[in-house]
Amino acid sequence: MSSELDAINNEFANNGSKNPQGLVEWALAQGARPICTTNFRPFEAVILHMVSQVRPDIPIVWMDSGYNTEATYQFADEVIKQLNLNIVSFVPKRTRAHREALEGPMPGIDDPRHAAFTQEVKLEPFERALREMQPDVWFTALRAEDTPERAKMQPVSRNSDGLLKVAPLLQWNAKDMYQYLQAHNLPNNFDYFDPTKVEEKRECGLHLQH
Repeated sequence: MSSELDAINNEFANNGSKNPQGLVEWALAQGARPICTTNFRPFEAVILHMVSQVRPDIPIVWMDSGYNTEATYQFADEVIKQLNLNIVSFVPKRTRAHREALEGPMPGIDDPRHAAFTQEVKLEPFERALREMQPDVWFTALRAEDTPERAKMQPVSRNSDGLLKVAPLLQWNAKDMYQYLQAHNLPNNFDYFDPTKVEEKRECGLHLQH
């Protein structure tokens, strides 16, 4: 990691300032094609509000696997309307109905077919989004308390393709997130299920590869 990113990480996170809004503003000045990804999981309205307040037209990229709960789709619709989000959806090349007609229900995480399932419904749509949108800044709502792998991450990093990956909320806990939602009158939803992770503390692979 460059000395510049070390300095930014120290300024915005590691010194305990927990200044995600400042980090968002800094990051948006670093590129011309920013995106923010979302899966409309619990507390997701925080990052969506935070980035859209600074850049209202920022593309909000949603990899919709087709396996979300009804409540998640309703929550997504509510947040999109409330924040007037510039939503850009990327979906698998096959619909859920098409895939299940040929291969049956979603495979469990111990099923050897699960890796291919994850590639089809989440990783391939994300890789397609990167190719088509060519972002130079990527905002994500990763938090250190989510998984052991995320606890090792830094708020700002740059991948092998030069993409600046920014996780403004990395140091926030659930209480911080809840208080932000309350302060800004934002909705929330806990009826969420990620078929590529299944278990709460398990990685799907997207953030390990990118």
